[in-house]
Amino acid sequence: MATMNPYLNFNGNCAEAFEHYKSVLGGDFAPPGIMRMKDAPPSPAHDSKPEEGNLVMHVALPVGNNVLMGSDCPPSFGTVNQGNASFVSLTTADEAESRKIFDGLSEGGKVTMPLAPTFWSPLFGMCTDKFGIQWMVGMEHKPQ
Repeated sequence: MATMNPYLNFNGNCAEAFEHYKSVLGGDFAPPGIMRMKDAPPSPAHDSKPEEGNLVMHVALPVGNNVLMGSDCPPSFGTVNQGNASFVSLTTADEAESRKIFDGLSEGGKVTMPLAPTFWSPLFGMCTDKFGIQWMVGMEHKPQ
């Protein structure tokens, strides 16, 4: 069966964003860690410019059975426009985990729907983090 993992693009602050996500979600980056553009071998598809060397080429943070991945978009590829077309959705096991993750992700960002009970989840909220990424945090519904 196929797996699906979100891949986020940034305008030069991917490393900062992923260090934040690691502090909120826990865990460690998958080996080899944060890969930089300057570490990539020459490619006919894209020649990295010296000023792009420290941009993140790829980073992966395992979260449960999934992986949150990301990179910086080199200026030569264009600008990343964060919009409202997608969210990263997290399902949590309990209230404490929901609150910890939601509070961490929304810190410095904007809460668009505070954590509260809904008809589909014991606790659900939405926010846009300080990097412009939209998140949904919902507690797992456990039938009684």
